[in-house]
Amino acid sequence: MAQLSSFDVTTGVDLQEVDNAVNQAQKEIAQRYDFKGSRAEIDFRRGEELLALTADSEFQMTALFDVLQSKLIRRGVPVKNLDIGEIKQAGGDTVRREIKLKTALDSETARKVAADIKAAKLKKVQAAIQGDQVRVSAPSRDELQEAIAVLRKGDYGVELKFGNYR
Repeated sequence: MAQLSSFDVTTGVDLQEVDNAVNQAQKEIAQRYDFKGSRAEIDFRRGEELLALTADSEFQMTALFDVLQSKLIRRGVPVKNLDIGEIKQAGGDTVRREIKLKTALDSETARKVAADIKAAKLKKVQAAIQGDQVRVSAPSRDELQEAIAVLRKGDYGVELKFGNYR
């Protein structure tokens, strides 16, 4: 029997890079004139995989989010993996916004990835959902390359990472 080749489809963010981006954004906010004397802050809750933004007004919240987003992009954190919440009123005339980090494939996205691979009708390519990742296997590495090309064309709401290629 021929040896099967495989790779894993996952997603995630590097939490250390998020921490670095938050620190850079906080330094920039401390220096900017439009944030002088305001209560604008970014709270990174690593255990909850959550960013909590607080600002005095919706205008400042937009500026705060823009600063944070630019720092995340510069640090190589995929913005697709951010679940951006609504701006809500908070106590003391402030507004708050929560941003959740998507660090694993949810079951719905994993099913969609597996269904797209099957719908592409590639020869002998199989996709198996294993927890928070999808293992794609085939006898030929060329077919695996075609599967990666199919997945890169699709939009799954998160940035897909292809690893563990054997």
